[in-house]
Amino acid sequence: HHAGEHPRVGATDVLPFIPVRGVTIADCVALAHSAGERIWRELGIPVYFYERAARRADRVNLEDVRRKGFEELRREIEDPARNRTPDIGEARLHESAGAIVVGARPFLIAYNVNLQTGDIQIARRIARAVRGRDGGLRYLKALGFKLESRGIVQVSMNLVDYEKTDLHHAFEAVRREAERYGVSVVSSEIVGLVPQAAIDSAAEYFLQIENFAPGVVLENRIEAAFAGKGERETVKDFVSEVASGEPVPGGGAAAAHAASLGAALGEMIAHLTEGREKFKDVESSVRDVLSELMPLRARLARAATDDAASFERVMKVRRLPQDTEDEKRERANRLEEALKGAATIPLEVAGLGVQVLELLETLAEIGNPNALSDAATGAQLSLAAVASARYNVLVNTADIEDEEFTKEHRSRADDLLERAREIAARIETALIESISEK
Repeated sequence: HHAGEHPRVGATDVLPFIPVRGVTIADCVALAHSAGERIWRELGIPVYFYERAARRADRVNLEDVRRKGFEELRREIEDPARNRTPDIGEARLHESAGAIVVGARPFLIAYNVNLQTGDIQIARRIARAVRGRDGGLRYLKALGFKLESRGIVQVSMNLVDYEKTDLHHAFEAVRREAERYGVSVVSSEIVGLVPQAAIDSAAEYFLQIENFAPGVVLENRIEAAFAGKGERETVKDFVSEVASGEPVPGGGAAAAHAASLGAALGEMIAHLTEGREKFKDVESSVRDVLSELMPLRARLARAATDDAASFERVMKVRRLPQDTEDEKRERANRLEEALKGAATIPLEVAGLGVQVLELLETLAEIGNPNALSDAATGAQLSLAAVASARYNVLVNTADIEDEEFTKEHRSRADDLLERAREIAARIETALIESISEK
């Protein structure tokens, strides 16, 4: 029997699936549900689903599933009135493993701040002040603990959406609250892994770097330059693969590459503008645009691979057996999730394509006028990408049973295409007018 500071419901306790690269959150939901089925079927451990994989609204938040932990769950799991029946499995705990909570969620940062005091009440009051559920930072969860071996206390935090609640804002919130009690920060620690973007953001904040952008980091610049290398070495290789007669890569990957070419043309225009005396007044703005275009191009290159992978997942599920009712039900559930993943990627491509168009429009306005036709060409490539991505959204949602999902994705795709057409038309008008003036 294990006892510790953090609530837990079993030996493994929680198993999250997190999209890092090459998969979508919908893919992770499908994996979570599949893993949950296997865990019960093969190990006999009851399963609860949380976050994006939750099958009940009251189980989205992990703390609502765990509550006070194993001991409470052991008392309540068999009582229907307590509403603690597992999502999969019988209402009983495994004799040695307890239960498990399986989910799909964005990247979570586990971050702790250690304080120079032994007063646990101070840590708990600070945790209450900074966490979202009590009116603090919305995407922050926090608890106060005492580190007996060190004679200090800790505010233990989870940043459930680090892009909306930054690492440095969490630190500063704890530091300010601690100052109210005359307590200083000893140190902070990251538990597990952390995305590069979170560290970049913290560095920008604490170092007060002007005009910081991911593109100024050497490793990011190298990644952008080599985006797609190792998967498809050259444009010629990619075109040959499209022409091969295999179903992938197909229209989805081609759309992503079209938008990446639009971004590349934007980068070219920026390079033709920066560093020239007559454009010195807009040089800072042009560099800002360039710093946004580079990671966009890299992401679009990856999206081409992601799209092909999502299609292959759909085809794999379609080949599953359907001989029994259980097999039919399992296949239907997995196909629904696979199709959602296949619809989400082109929607992302459409959104990225619109971002490229917006940046191209800025370059058409302030960039080197000799490259205006390149901006218009990039705009048409990006517009084609958005339109093509929308086709894939429509096709991949056609067999999805979730009507709300289908309606939302199709509506967003329509809105993105309308926006793309408007921007591309303005850039084309600017080009035609510039030609007429000559």
